[in-house]
Amino acid sequence: MCMMNSSMKILLMSVWFVSCHCHSVIAADSPKLPGEMGKFVENHCVACHEGEAAEAGLDLTKLNGQLENQATLDRWIRIFDRVHNGEMPPKESHDITGAELKTFLNQSGKWLNDFQKERWSKIGRVQGRRLTNLQLERSLHQLLGVDIPLESLMPEEQRTAGFTTVANGQPMSHFQLEEHLKVVDAALDNAFQRAILNDQLFKKKFDAKGLVRKNPKRRTREPELIDDFAVTWSSRLIFYGRIPATTARKDGWYRFTIRAKSLNTPKDHGVWCTVRTGKCVSSAPLLNWVGALEATDRVQEWTFETWLPRGSMLEVRPGDDTLKMGRFQGGQVGTGEGGPQNLPGVAMESIVMEEIHYGLDDEGIRETLFGDLKVKAKGKDWQQAQLQSTNHKADAKRLMLRFAERAFRRPINKEDVQPFIDLVFNELDAKTPLLAALRTGYRALLCSPRFLYFEEPPGQLDDYALASRLSYFLWNAPPDEELLKLAESKILSSQDEIRRQVRRMLNEPQGKTFVKDFAAQWLDLSEIDFTTPDRRLYPGFDVIVQQSMLAETETYLEEMIRKNLSVSLLIDSKYTYLNERLARFYGIKNVSSDQMQRVSLKPEDHRGGLLTHGSIMKVTANGTTTSPVLRGVWVSERLLGVEIPPPPAGVAAIEPDIRGAKTIREMLEKHKSNTACASCHVNIDPPGFALENFDPAGRWRERYIKIKGRKRVPGTPIDASHELPSGEKFKDIKQFRSIVAAKPAELAENVAKKLVSYGTGAPVTFADRTEIEEVVTRTSKNNYGLRSIIEEVAASELFRTK
Repeated sequence: MCMMNSSMKILLMSVWFVSCHCHSVIAADSPKLPGEMGKFVENHCVACHEGEAAEAGLDLTKLNGQLENQATLDRWIRIFDRVHNGEMPPKESHDITGAELKTFLNQSGKWLNDFQKERWSKIGRVQGRRLTNLQLERSLHQLLGVDIPLESLMPEEQRTAGFTTVANGQPMSHFQLEEHLKVVDAALDNAFQRAILNDQLFKKKFDAKGLVRKNPKRRTREPELIDDFAVTWSSRLIFYGRIPATTARKDGWYRFTIRAKSLNTPKDHGVWCTVRTGKCVSSAPLLNWVGALEATDRVQEWTFETWLPRGSMLEVRPGDDTLKMGRFQGGQVGTGEGGPQNLPGVAMESIVMEEIHYGLDDEGIRETLFGDLKVKAKGKDWQQAQLQSTNHKADAKRLMLRFAERAFRRPINKEDVQPFIDLVFNELDAKTPLLAALRTGYRALLCSPRFLYFEEPPGQLDDYALASRLSYFLWNAPPDEELLKLAESKILSSQDEIRRQVRRMLNEPQGKTFVKDFAAQWLDLSEIDFTTPDRRLYPGFDVIVQQSMLAETETYLEEMIRKNLSVSLLIDSKYTYLNERLARFYGIKNVSSDQMQRVSLKPEDHRGGLLTHGSIMKVTANGTTTSPVLRGVWVSERLLGVEIPPPPAGVAAIEPDIRGAKTIREMLEKHKSNTACASCHVNIDPPGFALENFDPAGRWRERYIKIKGRKRVPGTPIDASHELPSGEKFKDIKQFRSIVAAKPAELAENVAKKLVSYGTGAPVTFADRTEIEEVVTRTSKNNYGLRSIIEEVAASELFRTK
C-alpha cells in the first residue's frame, strides 16, 4: 500500500507540473481594434455580418478584440486570411481601394503577430507536453532494455491537429495517471524478472508431421499431411490453417522460419498466403497480421518476427481473394477433401519457432538495474531474490542517481532526486529488502513529471532539451549517446550540427521508424483497416492487398527521404513500389515477386505520386462509396495545406451517392448556392472530383458500379473534371496532378507545417508563418527535397524554442 501511495503522490505532481508550467494565463484588458481596422470593418463588413441573419453566422458587432480568447483569435485570423485571399469583402458589393486593403492587412497582421509573440515570450509557443503512448513505450524499452508491447496496455489517444504529439490535446486525468502506473509496473516487472531469472529462450523445429492434425481421420481446420508436406487449401473458412503446435507457452517475441511451396499453382502467379497469429477459436476471433508470402512450385524460405501472447498460435493459409475457393461442409476440412476440387494450396515442409529478444539481453538488463551488485535468485519467484550489498543505502543512492539521469534525459540536480532517494531509504528503514526498495525508487522516478513530460522552459531550448526534441521527433525515443555528448559539449544547438544530426538519425536503423510513425498520423494510415470494401462491389480486395498498399506508401516515402526527392512527387511521378499481388490488383502487368520493387508507370496505369496510392484511396472512403467532399477535405488539409473549417451550423451534409457523378455534382452545385458553403467548396470539390475515378478499394474505374440482383452492372460514367480556385481547369486526375505538382513551394510549405506540428507539439499558427516561409525558401535550392524540409524544420527557430 505504501508503494501505491508514494507513486501516486509522484504521479499527482504531474498535474501540478502542468498547471504551474503549462497553463499560465495572461491577464490583460480587452484591446480595441488597432488603427484603421475598426473603420474598415464598419464600412465594408458589418452590413453583411450583423445580427441573427449575419452571413456565415459571423456577427462582427459582437466580435471584440480580446485575443486571449482562443475562439476570438481564430476568428480574426480567419478574417485576415479571407481578406488576404480576396474572398472577402465580395468584389461586387464594395468599392474598396487597394490602399484600404493594404492598410487593413498590415495593421491586422501586425496586431495578430505581436499578440502571439508577446504571449509566447511569457509562456512559450508550446504548452507543457508529455510522452505519447508510443514515446512512453520506446522510452521504457530503452531505459530498461525490455521489449514487451507496452503501447497496447494504454488507453487510446486523441489526435489534435492530426497528431497525438500536440500538447493541447494531451489531457492527464486520474484515470490516465493510474494507467501510466500500470504500464510502469508491467515494464519493471518484466525487467526485474529477466534480470534475475535469466530464462532460457525457446527454440524448436517442426517438420511437416509436427504441423499437421494429430488424427488424420478427424475433420478439423489444421493442415493435413500430403507427401511429407503440411497442406492447407484455399478457402474462406475462418482459422483454417491454424497450427496448434506453434502455440506460445509464454508471452514473447518469436521468429518463425517457414519453408514451403505451392500446390496447383495458377499460371501467371504464385499462391499468395497470409501469416497471422491468434488463439484461432470462436471466443477470440481476431487475428493479428504478421506478413505474407508468395509460394511457388519450388520450396522457398521466409522469416517472420512477431509478438505472440501466451496461448496464441500461427495461422498460415492461402489468402489471395482471387483464388478458387474450396467448399467444405460443416465448417471443417477432412483429409483429402481439397485435392479433388483442384484447389490452390500451400505445402509447408517445416517451421522453425524461436523465441527472441530485442534491446538488451538479460545480462544487460541486470547491469542496467543493479550495476555491479550480484543477485541471488531463489526459485522461480524473482521477488524472493536478494541483492548482495555491504551498504544498502550507499548502493541504492548510487543506482538511483544513475537511473534518474537516464530517465530524465539530462544531467540531474541531486537535490531534485533526493525525495526519491529518501523514499528508498524509508523503505530500507522499514526493513524492506534492497531489491524491493530499489524497485519502489525506480517506480517513483518513472512516475515523475520530469520523466513523463518534456522539460522545456519558455525561450530558447537548451542543448539537452533540444536533444530530446530531436530524438522524439525522428525516433519517438530518448536521445542516444551521440546526441547527449553533443548536448554536453553545447554544440548541438548549432543549425549546421542539427542538419548533420538529422541526416545521421534518418540513416540509423531507428530512422526507418520515422516514415511509419509520421505517415500513420499525417496520412491517416493507422486507420486503413477501419473499413473493408464491399466484396460484391469491389471483388479481389484482401488483407494482402491492404498490407501491400501500406508498404507501397511507406517504401515510396522512404526513398523520397533517402534520395532527397522533391515534394512534387507526393502528387505526381512516373514510378511507384509494388509487389506482384498489388500490381495485379491495380491491373499493372509484368511485376513478379512478393518483395516491394520500383515499377515504372505508364499513362494507362492512371497512377503516379502518393496521391494515387491505394492506401490513400482506402482511408478516404467508407468501403462502399466515395465522396468528393470527404476526399476533397482530406487532400486539401493533408497534402495541399488548405485548412477547411467545420461546416456552418444548420447546413445538411452531402452524403456519398453512387448513382452517378452527375447526381453528385447536381447535389453539390445546389449545396454551393449557400454562400456559407461556397467559400469552402471552391477548395474542397476540385481534388475530390479529381479522385472520383478511384473506387473505395483503390482501383481505377471508368463508371460507377451498382448491384442488380446478384450481378455487378456498370452505372453512370465518371466525370472527374473541375476547376481550381486559381481558375485552372482540368479534365482528369492526370491534368490535376500536373497542375498541382508544378507548385512545389506550396506543397513544401504544407509538409513543413505538418512536421512542425508533429515535432514541436504545437500546430502552426499566424505568428509562425514567416518562419515557415523561410524554411521553404531554404529548401528551394534542393528542389524542395523532402529530407531538406525535415532538416530545415529541425534547424528552424520554431523547432529550437519552446
